[in-house]
Amino acid sequence: MDTALTRLVGVRHPIVQTGMGWVAGPRLVSATANAGALGILASATMTLDQLRDAVREVGSRTDAPFGVNLRADAGDAGDRVRIIIDEGVRVASFALAPSRRLIAELKDAGVVVIPSVGARRHAEKVAAWGADAVIVQGGEGGGHTGEVATTVLLPQVVDAVGIPVVAAGGFHDGRGLVAALAFGAAGVAMGTRFLLTSDSTVPDAVKARYLAATVRDVTVTTAVDGLPHRMLRTDFVNSLEKSGGTRALAHAVRRAAGLRKTSGLSWRAMIRDGLAMKHGRNLSWSQVLLAANTPMLLRSAMVDGRTDLGVMSAGQVAGVLDDLPSCAELVDRVMAEAAATLKCLELLRAAR
Repeated sequence: MDTALTRLVGVRHPIVQTGMGWVAGPRLVSATANAGALGILASATMTLDQLRDAVREVGSRTDAPFGVNLRADAGDAGDRVRIIIDEGVRVASFALAPSRRLIAELKDAGVVVIPSVGARRHAEKVAAWGADAVIVQGGEGGGHTGEVATTVLLPQVVDAVGIPVVAAGGFHDGRGLVAALAFGAAGVAMGTRFLLTSDSTVPDAVKARYLAATVRDVTVTTAVDGLPHRMLRTDFVNSLEKSGGTRALAHAVRRAAGLRKTSGLSWRAMIRDGLAMKHGRNLSWSQVLLAANTPMLLRSAMVDGRTDLGVMSAGQVAGVLDDLPSCAELVDRVMAEAAATLKCLELLRAAR
């Protein structure tokens, strides 16, 4: 299927696997790339050396294009951009709007810049700064998310910018891909659907929790870091929501110490990153610490399998997924479903 996205990044299919922390590692990204879609490596939970090694590992597993996702507000974002450029990565994806300077540096080096946004005004801003495309996530998406549904947000953004728009939030099959194309998107981005594949390194017991979830088991809470975060509802999430200020602060400090040990970040760097999330928001100091070490809460579940001590980001589609295909099987299935859906629509048109 030929779209503005496939032409821009050089993939066969207009499907993007999003950069999920602790999930989108070299194995998942290379499997996605080899399936003909765009795999995005999550770098926010990696040190600089780990990022370089991960990029090289993906390159050793596939000749297809892939991308790296960055936190635009990270203190070392410039260093990570230089790694992307030095290692010849095709696409740079951003969880927050990157600065005009970072966009220019990447574009000057021939890297395709695709920020992720959750509002029309943010899409307009990065488009004006030179972004090549934008991923727009509606409220159905997992992780930090907004309140506007994809079906409302997507056409707004398509109408507002003159660059390719990739739709995220609520997509998992070929019917969704065709619907996104009908709205004017150039493709779809999926996170939870790729998390629930056999190529994902998420522990089997955690995958089973996702597969057992219903739509009602996927919730949005601000208890983790003060920001709306879509995840599976668990006893641990309930306990966070019921925690008092002192207990929440103690929990935040303990988790922050774990992040510091794992990532090599200094306390100053973690507080700085937490304050970046606090900017413009009414967060308590415990929430600032939690914002800085939310990655450790995700690691507990996504890597260690401790769903009793961690959180599981999830799009609403978790409630309708019931299998674990390989990335190749998933992409082939989505494209076959899309072709069948388009054929049905063509038959409807011809019958008039």
